[in-house]
Amino acid sequence: MSDGLRLLTDALVASGQWANDNQGIVSLCIFLVTIILGWSSGIFGALRRRPVFKIRAIDGPTLCCTYSVGREHAGYPVHRTAVSLYLHIANTGSAPSSIDDVWIGYHWALIPFSAEWLRYSLGWCWLKYATPALVDFQSSLGENTQVYPFLFQRNHLLQTEANTYLQPGSSVNGIMYFESAQNWGGNFPRRHNDTVQIKVCITDAYGRKHRALLKNVRAVSLEQARRFNPQFGNTHEVHNGYGPIPNDASELFHPTA
Repeated sequence: MSDGLRLLTDALVASGQWANDNQGIVSLCIFLVTIILGWSSGIFGALRRRPVFKIRAIDGPTLCCTYSVGREHAGYPVHRTAVSLYLHIANTGSAPSSIDDVWIGYHWALIPFSAEWLRYSLGWCWLKYATPALVDFQSSLGENTQVYPFLFQRNHLLQTEANTYLQPGSSVNGIMYFESAQNWGGNFPRRHNDTVQIKVCITDAYGRKHRALLKNVRAVSLEQARRFNPQFGNTHEVHNGYGPIPNDASELFHPTA
């Protein structure tokens, strides 16, 4: 027998003798290792189980409009931007969660180079608070009317409400509607070929962020937007006592300009 094999054999015999003489310690070590492995596998399993929200826009009332409100600030016409997004949100993850909040962002159409250009044209102007729509979004289908469900707001013409608690493999459709504060100058979404880019950020119940970039949201006139909602763009104006905006108010910010 070689020296190396003899040494290995002696080590195995000694290890077996030590384990036999110290069975209590061996049992304790096995118990501790089992607990550690179970604990670590539970943590890794919990990390793997998380919601993942996939977001896309559905055709129809997914559009953007910038319109004059009929007032001026420092010689510039005051305008607002209104955005409606008909969203499809699917939970493709491995844990359930609810939709807690929805933000949208867009790039301003400013001329470089300024602090606002860096912040809002290279960066994003975020609308973090959805605006209550005054009436439901709807469209005519022959002699019938299709009513689009809101994601959070209660519909006037529908009896059901959107379920924003999503199990893995489930999804929901719903309208999110936003109106900006009063702006002037180039503080409106940058357009390309009659479309704008809108970034959507959804926060789930665990505080995780789920984002999607919608690249081709239609930029339309106020009259076109009101084919889906006759009160499109009126919420803040009516609430602040200014009265409704006329349909032709968007001519100054025509989508082809």
